[in-house]
Amino acid sequence: GARVVITEIDPICALQASMQGYEVSTMEDYAKKADIFVTATGIKDVSLSEYYFQGHFPEKAIMPGVLIIEAMAQTAGALVMHSLGKERDNNLVYFMSIESARFRKPVFPGNRMLLPVSVKHARKETWKFKGEAFVNNELVAESIFTAMITKN
Repeated sequence: GARVVITEIDPICALQASMQGYEVSTMEDYAKKADIFVTATGIKDVSLSEYYFQGHFPEKAIMPGVLIIEAMAQTAGALVMHSLGKERDNNLVYFMSIESARFRKPVFPGNRMLLPVSVKHARKETWKFKGEAFVNNELVAESIFTAMITKN
């Protein structure tokens, strides 16, 4: 089947590009290729210039866990929109729930997170995902979460 890897620096950019109809490109460098309706991998380069580091924490910048989960969700949203193809027009993806989230290690400015997400199940508008975040091949966070696709 067709394969896709979300290659934009920020999963939010990947989602916006996908929603605007841009093709989400493939990247041969990554072994974790993605199957439409099955998996995708987002990439997030964490920069000290990001606004949240001003308060989290000024003396030792650590990426907030909720934003790591959001990056997983954005990657999942990009996968859904890319998978739907033409059917994605006028659709939005809403984050519905987090069943479980575990944070194993902190993420710091200068880190590159790889964010593989996989579809656990999809029923019409409701999709359940497993997401993980890796830095230097080490698991730093994981979550099970649900999203809903609705008409805009």
